[in-house]
Amino acid sequence: MMECPGLPVKIIKKYSFLLICAALSFSSSNAQTDNIISSRTYPQGYFRNPLNIAMDASGTFGELRSTHFHAGDDYRTQQRIGLPLHAAAEGFVSRVRVQIGGGGNSVYIDHPNGYTTVYLHMDSFNDALTNIVRAEQYKQKRFDVDITVDPKLVPLKKGQVIGNAGNTGGSAGPHLHFEIRDTKSQHPLNPQLFGLRFTDRFNPTINSVMLYDLNDGIFNERTGRRPLSVRAVSTGRYALSTSAPIAVSGKFGLGISAIDRHRAGGFQNGVYSIELFLDGKAVSTVLFEELDFNTSRGIHSYIDYPHWKKTKAKVQKSFKDPGNPIDIFKGLTNNGIIELKEDKVYDAKYVVKDVQGNCNELNFQLKNERIANNRPKKNFGVALFRYNKENKYETADMQIQMPTGVLYDDLDFEYKTAAQPAGGYSLTHRLHHSLIPLFSSYNLRIKPTNLPTHLQSKALIASAENGAEGGKFENGWVTVNTRNFGSFYVAVDSIAPTIVPRNFNDGKNVAAQAKIDFTIRDNFSGIQSFHGYIDGEWVLMEYDSKNRHLWHRFDPSLAKGKHTFKLVVTDWKDNEKVYEASFSR
Repeated sequence: MMECPGLPVKIIKKYSFLLICAALSFSSSNAQTDNIISSRTYPQGYFRNPLNIAMDASGTFGELRSTHFHAGDDYRTQQRIGLPLHAAAEGFVSRVRVQIGGGGNSVYIDHPNGYTTVYLHMDSFNDALTNIVRAEQYKQKRFDVDITVDPKLVPLKKGQVIGNAGNTGGSAGPHLHFEIRDTKSQHPLNPQLFGLRFTDRFNPTINSVMLYDLNDGIFNERTGRRPLSVRAVSTGRYALSTSAPIAVSGKFGLGISAIDRHRAGGFQNGVYSIELFLDGKAVSTVLFEELDFNTSRGIHSYIDYPHWKKTKAKVQKSFKDPGNPIDIFKGLTNNGIIELKEDKVYDAKYVVKDVQGNCNELNFQLKNERIANNRPKKNFGVALFRYNKENKYETADMQIQMPTGVLYDDLDFEYKTAAQPAGGYSLTHRLHHSLIPLFSSYNLRIKPTNLPTHLQSKALIASAENGAEGGKFENGWVTVNTRNFGSFYVAVDSIAPTIVPRNFNDGKNVAAQAKIDFTIRDNFSGIQSFHGYIDGEWVLMEYDSKNRHLWHRFDPSLAKGKHTFKLVVTDWKDNEKVYEASFSR
């Protein structure tokens, strides 16, 4: 067995060691047994593979996505749409959802053992669920619905088909996103801990380490960074490219870039745990066992966000910003901030594991250098915002109101103005910059200049970096809630969306068609709603936003003969486009 020591028991009093045998997921010739950290024991064999093909992952739990931690495992479906999906265990459907973007078509099954399984990006539902969804869509007269299902309405046996796998919502390709949640808290848990393990014969990969100078007390884009390159020295062992101890002075922190692969050249998946030790004592332990949707956006504080924005490389910090609410740190001394007290060489070690216990460790040394920190703290901004207090800032034509909890750390807030952009109706207000992430929203108000009265209802706030932020005109200001920094100005959207038929035209005989298709687009504020009518009666229009594809499936009961069709598409500033045509079948 490879020696890759885990966290000392005394550091994780509330955690237990869970022995996971990789032989459960592949042949005994490749079996490896190793300790991983977990907070509880999980039922093994209770849940089955939701597909009837071999389990193959394109994404795993805890993976670092652009705005959140990945809350489930992504099962590959052989690049196919339509593979049957099976209930992972007996239970009942508690929720069914149709979402524009996000999870697309989704089913939630509650099980008697206190867990809920979730199936996202489905192409279609079984007949019972289809009837429930269609009834609610016609009741609400909208495509996207979120339905709480009576526990007695759709009971399921283990293995029963609930629908077919697909590519709906925000999916970038056919696959099943599968979750197991604690029913009471709705916190997603790592599905592989329940025995649903993918074949994985590879140790995690350590790409690099970053050392941060934290003497200034605030982590931001100006924090001193020293990248430390690494090299593999043997199976399961890494070292720094230099063998000399790394000199440090005062307060500092460390971060690591690491991924896991299940096969050579395979997808870059997330790791399960990252442990940092100094002279054998635990400094920081990160564990991807359980997540919380309410704090998942805290990934922007967990990674080195400014570095990621500049380089697209994700460094996972082993220290925690004071305003970050995430709970993946399961052992943390002094928030992970280190200050060496003795003039000696210290032994540092990273231990990185995947959920099956495959492990790599990186050993290196740190040397204390007592250098007086006489550098005066530089102030670049117009105000100091505290992460644990409400913050306000205003000028004659711009106002910010920021509740407690928006910031991850204190902020030396910078503000400037620039010229009014072409087509804009205010100065450009630069609110700090986009290298600083925010956890939640703040209120921004900008006073427009020379905004005609007839365009006031079409006014919104635009971002030079992100396009339309939204908002509305009221009491002489345009106001919006945003969770971005950057350059903002008042703009208007008075242009209606566009509707382009794909397989339909006025007077067409559609007897041979199962559906009619359209492409819809909006130039700025985005699509707010769409409504279709046949002979004046509302009919369901289905929508795939990533392809701008809108369609209606004809009801078999639609009478033969001539009919009228009307489609109304509206954007978020209530600009409306109407398409009308007649057809026969």
